Amino acid sequence: MGNYRKLFIFAAFVTALLLLWLLVAEQDFLTFEYLKANHHALRAYVAAHYARAAIIFILLYLSTSLVIPGALALTVAGGALFGTLPAALFVTAGATIGSVLAFYATRYFLAAWVQERYRNELSRFNRELEQHGYSYLLTLRIIPILPAFLVNYLAGLTHVPPRTFIWTTSLGVLPGALIYAYAGSRLARIESASDIVSLPLMAAFLLMGLFSLLPVLLKHSKRLRG
Repeated sequence: MGNYRKLFIFAAFVTALLLLWLLVAEQDFLTFEYLKANHHALRAYVAAHYARAAIIFILLYLSTSLVIPGALALTVAGGALFGTLPAALFVTAGATIGSVLAFYATRYFLAAWVQERYRNELSRFNRELEQHGYSYLLTLRIIPILPAFLVNYLAGLTHVPPRTFIWTTSLGVLPGALIYAYAGSRLARIESASDIVSLPLMAAFLLMGLFSLLPVLLKHSKRLRG
């Protein structure tokens, strides 16, 4: 398949995702207020149809890895409906599967064209990723500097091995999944979304992210001293 045909297919794919995002953005079911108002009805559905509810939840979370926002709200909802550990596992599964789909979409349809067109500009960047790509990916997962779906697509354009992308995604998503799922399991005590995202929590994520960057920081400090 030619590069321009791949570009056209990828553009159509992105357009469809954006239209889906616009459709979902008009709804309110990915909000804290909706979850609080419908908590008991949703819990009753999960109790009656656990396997179906789990699959629906994983598919919804998968969609947030493609383009649809709402990962935090879904994680909290998962904790409220399934409990901390099951929700964290479902979140990690959905995030990993969705991320891999987005990663392979850009890797197949767009990566060769981008790497060829910007070969000189990307040469140093590619060398850096070959050595420390796992550190950068872990940091971007733990500290949400960029939206998760954007990280997925950008990683697909690089030479990062799929295996590295998969394990860093799963490992990087898990801490936040556990924390926010636990917050969801205590939904009755939470009055607003601001009660979930606190300054100490953000500081903890920042420290974890900096720890994952430690190999890169040590390398550059040695280079400066040398």
